[in-house]
Amino acid sequence: MRILVVEDEQDLNLLICKVLTKAGYAVDGCRDGEEAQLHLLGAEYDAVILDVMMPRKDGYTVVKEMRERGSDVPVLFLTARDSVADRVRGLDLGADDYLIKPFDFEELMARIRAMTRKHVGQRKNQFSVGDLVVDVERHTVTRGGVPLSLLPKEFAILEHLIRNKGKVVSREQLENRIWNYEYSGSSNNVDGYMSRLRKKLDDGQAHKLLHTIKGLGWVLREEEGGMT
Repeated sequence: MRILVVEDEQDLNLLICKVLTKAGYAVDGCRDGEEAQLHLLGAEYDAVILDVMMPRKDGYTVVKEMRERGSDVPVLFLTARDSVADRVRGLDLGADDYLIKPFDFEELMARIRAMTRKHVGQRKNQFSVGDLVVDVERHTVTRGGVPLSLLPKEFAILEHLIRNKGKVVSREQLENRIWNYEYSGSSNNVDGYMSRLRKKLDDGQAHKLLHTIKGLGWVLREEEGGMT
């Protein structure tokens, strides 16, 4: 999943981005509301971590304009302002959650998981296809009960595929959701990740789960009819 972090305190911004990246998310960071708007117009995000008090354009204005454009991306406000009136204002404008500074990073991660689950209509952290089980909270993957070791980017790709199981996911969708603005790779790089992921998931298995749809992308599902 791809997350935008908008926080004007440079050290905190870098720390949040570092923690989220270590957890396997693709992360873009910026430090004011106008820059945030440019990011939001130029890419698709699964969640936005948004400071309230920022230069050039505050968080309230950013989320108000997001909702007016029809964007339903989940937004978590970060703020030192803890009055009930401030929280009510943010939630009424369209924010999904509110976290008061200083905060615990474990709580931040839990709130991100909760609001992204709610956004896609899912209430669980564990997903499965056939005998493949992915736990997105614990970052574990098993097939037939046997643990699989995945690199962070491989896990992120698999998470996106299993959240969209049965649907064809294109190369462009993967690049947009799994890599951030610093990505300067090529389509061959994506193909390389998919090849390694397929090997880890399907080698030695009687039933293949990860299939290539020529000219379109990849799909994670049990049946193989028409797949290559």
